[in-house]
Amino acid sequence: MIVDDIKNPAISDSGADVADAATATVVASAAAAAMPDAAGTASSNIADVDDAESGVAALRRNPVPTPASSSPLTPFAPALAGRRHSATWNYAVMLAFSLIALLVSLILSAETLQLARNPKKLLDCDVNSVLSCSTVAESWQSEIVKFNGLSYPNAFFGIAAESVFITIAVIGLARIRVPRWFAVATWFGGLAALLYAYWLFTQSVFVIQALCPWCLVLMFSTTIQFMALSHATVSVQHLPDRAGLKTYYRLNYDLMVDAVWILFLIAIIIVKDGPALFG
Repeated sequence: MIVDDIKNPAISDSGADVADAATATVVASAAAAAMPDAAGTASSNIADVDDAESGVAALRRNPVPTPASSSPLTPFAPALAGRRHSATWNYAVMLAFSLIALLVSLILSAETLQLARNPKKLLDCDVNSVLSCSTVAESWQSEIVKFNGLSYPNAFFGIAAESVFITIAVIGLARIRVPRWFAVATWFGGLAALLYAYWLFTQSVFVIQALCPWCLVLMFSTTIQFMALSHATVSVQHLPDRAGLKTYYRLNYDLMVDAVWILFLIAIIIVKDGPALFG
């Protein structure tokens, strides 16, 4: 009777190992109780067996819970100590600038629809010949995706992309453990978004020779979004797990590189169109 109960798979998987060990102990006790000794009686042995069976039944009713550390929703242990390297900080920065980029994408989409209805209308961001949203919006670079005779504004794809990055940032803030392939794909997605934003930026500066203020906000937001994503990938997701990258972030070298990166982009704008911007 006791052996049949032990083979019953009713005990929860989450406490299987601990329950099996405890059950083995109970069975051993029951077997010892079943062996009559010189001083005991048969009735006391039967009572001991009944107590052992009750212990097995109690294990079934209250299985030992799985420790929290083995839960699939538990995040990776941080690779670096400090608030700036935590999941909360990095994904919060990513979320903030993803929201800004989403808002700008919505504004650019609305302005594209305004130009479609009134081609000659000046937009609110048409400041002068250099700072002109309409000039950029009317270029072929603003609608590079064409399908079945229709062209689709870049801002529409920006809405879709930023919605994905917002979702990823929320997942990071919720400290949900993601698969390795998902973390790698997220980083490459952020890199693709950044390269696309920089291509549009160079086209605007050197080919169209006009700057869209909203596009500049979108470009800088995408840059900081990628910086935060890269930081989180190394410090939170441990990808790639290399000592050199961890040292790079632990010593805060990334802050210096990021500052130079932003200043370089600003310098390009000032050198190319500074007189027109401030004239």
